[in-house]
Amino acid sequence: MKINRQRLKTIMFAAGSILLAAYLVGALVVSASSRHTDICTGLKVAVIDEGGFNFVTAREIANELGSLPERAAGMRLSAINTERITEALRRIDKIEDVRVVKTSDRKILVEVVPLIPVARVFDGNKSYYINKDNKRISASARYHMDVPVISGHFSPSDTVFTPASLIPLLDWLGKNEKWNSLVTMIKVDSPHDVILVPAISGHVVNIGEPVDLESKFERLGKIYTDVLPVKGWNYYDTLTVKWAGQVVATRRIKPVATPKYEADEVTDEVTDVSTMLAGEGVDPGRTKVGEKAHSEKPIPAVAKEKPDTASANSKKQ
Repeated sequence: MKINRQRLKTIMFAAGSILLAAYLVGALVVSASSRHTDICTGLKVAVIDEGGFNFVTAREIANELGSLPERAAGMRLSAINTERITEALRRIDKIEDVRVVKTSDRKILVEVVPLIPVARVFDGNKSYYINKDNKRISASARYHMDVPVISGHFSPSDTVFTPASLIPLLDWLGKNEKWNSLVTMIKVDSPHDVILVPAISGHVVNIGEPVDLESKFERLGKIYTDVLPVKGWNYYDTLTVKWAGQVVATRRIKPVATPKYEADEVTDEVTDVSTMLAGEGVDPGRTKVGEKAHSEKPIPAVAKEKPDTASANSKKQ
């Protein structure tokens, strides 16, 4: 009887596959059983502090884990819940991120990244650092970070406007070295009035809400190059770019001299409309091409002197 070689090869291949599958299943069962009974050889804490912030130390993290670092060696690895450890440590304000893994040498490795501050906030008599997720840590003499400074009150009950709302502004400044070196502090009067305090003393800049930053800083740049070198850097106390397409410069209020005559009318003009800009190609002092600035004031009339009535009657008598 002739043997069908092709059929024999098929049978042998199928048998080999069955044996391999059985081996793999057995190996997995043994491995799972081994993992279930594997004994932990210890717990290690590593602080990955590339920025040198020194917010936390390995000892502090170990203290947060309670007695686990001492009990870990000798425990079954399967009895140590790495996910629960991760969640607990991430709730700590000093920590940016956490990674907890079981290593090949049957140890528990806890890697911690300290909080990475993006700004320091001064709110009344309180001062704290924030990270990108609005996580806060009280400032202390133990650590001092060279980060942007924000001054203002942020209500704990307000979950919409927080110090983290200014992170788009901080990111934008960080990518624009010229403006970043100019701004020394950010002062928040309200969510709609974010004030920049520049290194050039004598004035502040109101950018309104931290949106449309490219347009706002472009207009501000025109004031810095075309107007202030002529008017003087202390001529204005506020430059406002919060309204679309405009720059409104508010003149510094100066002491008014005593009038020579009572009939003289003294006016305190605060807004200098000669510096109002509105869009590309529009001259200063105009909000639209060919149209005068809407806030231009008429020249005050001089009061006419009234005749002395009592003197005139005495002459008639």
